[in-house]
Amino acid sequence: MSLPSYYTSSETTIPVDQLKDASPEHLRLYYAAQVSVNPNLSTPSIPASIPKLYTDTQNTEGKHMALMAVSEYQGMLQNFFVGLLNAKRIVEVGTFTGASAIFFANALKRNGVAGGPDANGNKPIISLDISEKFADIARKNFVAAGVDDYIDVIVGDARENLASLAGQTFDIAFIDADKPSYEAYYNTVVENKMLAKGGLIIADNTAFDCVTPFIGTQGPIGDDVAPLKVSFPTEMAIGLGLSEAIGRALHNFNEYVRKDPRSEVLMLPLFTGISLIRLLDA
Repeated sequence: MSLPSYYTSSETTIPVDQLKDASPEHLRLYYAAQVSVNPNLSTPSIPASIPKLYTDTQNTEGKHMALMAVSEYQGMLQNFFVGLLNAKRIVEVGTFTGASAIFFANALKRNGVAGGPDANGNKPIISLDISEKFADIARKNFVAAGVDDYIDVIVGDARENLASLAGQTFDIAFIDADKPSYEAYYNTVVENKMLAKGGLIIADNTAFDCVTPFIGTQGPIGDDVAPLKVSFPTEMAIGLGLSEAIGRALHNFNEYVRKDPRSEVLMLPLFTGISLIRLLDA
């Protein structure tokens, strides 16, 4: 889904008059976000520090890069799953400036999970990122949000660092990092039995505009398979350097999970695609 010029990650604060030319699809998104804010929860639907995080990220990284942060609506959706599963521990691959981890920590508080290290020295959320720069920004944002005692950030090769967590179990694994490595992250979680019984894997951005033109092609596909010729731009779908190669890698991941006898997947056509994956033997 290509995002309109008025789009920001903060769907609940946009002035209504800016939406008069919105498509039915986008107006439905903003409406859904605003009617999902629940004033009766023990912790806010949207953590108080999130609007400033979005503004700071846009000011320092630019509007297009800022869209890498999960939006308010996606954050609330992820929180819903945390509550639905009564989750206690979460691993995420891809920290960026910390929005998703803050939403997750907010939801863990609602579940009655205490912050701080457990008996094994682990905080409830482990977040992996390749960038020391973004890890530092995220850590500061965690302090501002009052959730730094809930989140550990590990910097380095996420494939290696995720594998190093083998032996630990998590209720939710959130994958939102380098797209060609999605299959490796998924297999690391599954093969090392890192997902708790009844747990959930969430893979983000699985229907980027550079992915959907591969509709109808059976994966895995190689460079010889051309995507559907479409009327919308796919190379730079939201200004993040998206390419046909990224689309091919994500399509192959989608096909791999779809055919995997170990799991069941359902993709939500929200934003740039959110895949929900559960293990069949868990």
